[in-house]
Amino acid sequence: MSERAPGGMLTIAGIQLTCGPDVKVNFSKALDLVQVAVERGAKIICFAECFAWPWFPRKGSEAQRAFAEPIPGPMTQALQLVAEQAQAVLIVPMFETADDSAHYNTTVVVDANGHILGIYRKNHIPDLPNYQERFYFQPGNLGFPVFKTRYATIGVQTCWDNFFPEGARALALKGAQILFCPTACSSPGSVTKWERAIMGHSVYNCLYAFRVNRVGTEGTMTFYGKSFCVDPNGDFVTEPAGAIEGVVLADLDLDRIKLVRDDWTFFLDRRPEIYSELV
Repeated sequence: MSERAPGGMLTIAGIQLTCGPDVKVNFSKALDLVQVAVERGAKIICFAECFAWPWFPRKGSEAQRAFAEPIPGPMTQALQLVAEQAQAVLIVPMFETADDSAHYNTTVVVDANGHILGIYRKNHIPDLPNYQERFYFQPGNLGFPVFKTRYATIGVQTCWDNFFPEGARALALKGAQILFCPTACSSPGSVTKWERAIMGHSVYNCLYAFRVNRVGTEGTMTFYGKSFCVDPNGDFVTEPAGAIEGVVLADLDLDRIKLVRDDWTFFLDRRPEIYSELV
């Protein structure tokens, strides 16, 4: 298949997955849902945060560290084969054990030809009730990479990173057309705040943003789903989904990004020389 120039119509998908204690079972179920998404026309498919793992950061446990995966490794090899066969881009948030023996909350981006384009590591690590992430994850050390996939240029901001707007702006300045935001959120009272944060990314940066959240009950936590996609004006392309397992689809017109940026000249009117106080 020939490479496709970014632009035009594109169908993307988010996978709302319920995870049990067995990573292999979760992984197999996730791949089944990829096939459903592909059958419905999806060319870029994103999973939720730590997609195949039960939500182990509920509490710190040394034994849970053993379930981290190397990148590349057996899991990414299987994902590469699926991506190549489906001719689809996969955005895969994982629990990574790195060469330096550190552990990261990492997203792998596999292009539609099966090649790993690179990884992004979650930069801001919370330490909250049910989210003891600092016990497991080192802060990311790769900055804010963009990935030029076959179908679009994309960026990723995992969960807590979405409340630090500098990352989304950096990705937009580097050419991101779509921002994927995988999350693992369980507090229904936070739904509106999350929607506003993701919409803010799209409004300030004139790009598409797709939040993909977990579903299912694990212990005392119930992940509420409500995955959604917004356009460069911050309007819903796909309104928040329910809390059941399945595929959430969004049809995008990538040409709208330039049209909106031509109308709303935020990037042209930026004044980087006065932003030194930010750093």
